[in-house]
Amino acid sequence: MPADAGGRRGAPRTQVPDQGELTLALPETLESRQGGRDLLRIGDFARLGQVTVATLRHYDELGLMRPARVDDATGYRFYGVAQLTDLNRILALKDLGFSLGQVKEVLAGVTTEELRGMLKLKQAEAAHDMAEAQARLNRVAVRIAQMEQENEMPDYEVVLKEVPPILVASRRVTIPTNDQVPVVLGAAFGEAYGLVKATGARETGPCIAVWHQPADVFTNEDAEAIVQIDRLVPGNERVAVYELAGGLVASVLHRGDFTNFIQAHAALLSWIEANGYESLGTYREVYLQEAAEGVEAATEVQYPVVAPKP
Repeated sequence: MPADAGGRRGAPRTQVPDQGELTLALPETLESRQGGRDLLRIGDFARLGQVTVATLRHYDELGLMRPARVDDATGYRFYGVAQLTDLNRILALKDLGFSLGQVKEVLAGVTTEELRGMLKLKQAEAAHDMAEAQARLNRVAVRIAQMEQENEMPDYEVVLKEVPPILVASRRVTIPTNDQVPVVLGAAFGEAYGLVKATGARETGPCIAVWHQPADVFTNEDAEAIVQIDRLVPGNERVAVYELAGGLVASVLHRGDFTNFIQAHAALLSWIEANGYESLGTYREVYLQEAAEGVEAATEVQYPVVAPKP
């Protein structure tokens, strides 16, 4: 028996083909087409790139990444291994918060300065999102502490929201004592509604009272009776027409009469302080629904606030 290459007798020999016969055993999913280019079927390319087939089709439709070849007979898409670089670039930009439209813009060619500007914008957006998430985390912690202290669900749920500016007709009055609120404020609303009717304006929402002092002030109260209107009309010496500013408010919904109304204010003020917000000094009462037989009155109390600094 002849000796093998290592000189050991009896060892099995491996058949080594001539150099011209040497081939690489490729996966069955790899097709050698188009002048020897190795192409992957769409499903196999999707698995390599860890995306879905639907995602690749979507990118094709958007013109983000075209297949290397589309079968004329079946319409089946094939991709080159080198296209994983393009796919990874798309996924990396998406991970940074870029929309697909922005990704397409980058791939089409932007300058270094333009890309730097886009990245700085994403950085600012991410910082804003982090600040909002931290504020939400703080509110959750306050809510947990409140429930542990009171061992019950709160009577009022405080909601933060942005209210838009509104065009209003307003009669501002001074109310000598709190027990006179229904009479004095009621007459002020009458004057505001009178101007609206006389000018042909249309009411566009519930009436509002704006109070220009803290809720625990019960003498010489400074208040506005406000009617929301649809157009700018001339005011008079007693009723002003102007745009009431919008902005961020903390609000609660009070149902029922005003017997325990002060509790709604207490809940709001406690929440504002606990969550680090700052009240702007005024507050609003939005009279959403009047009491009727079988129906409770509904009043939303809003405190304009400034968010805590990061």
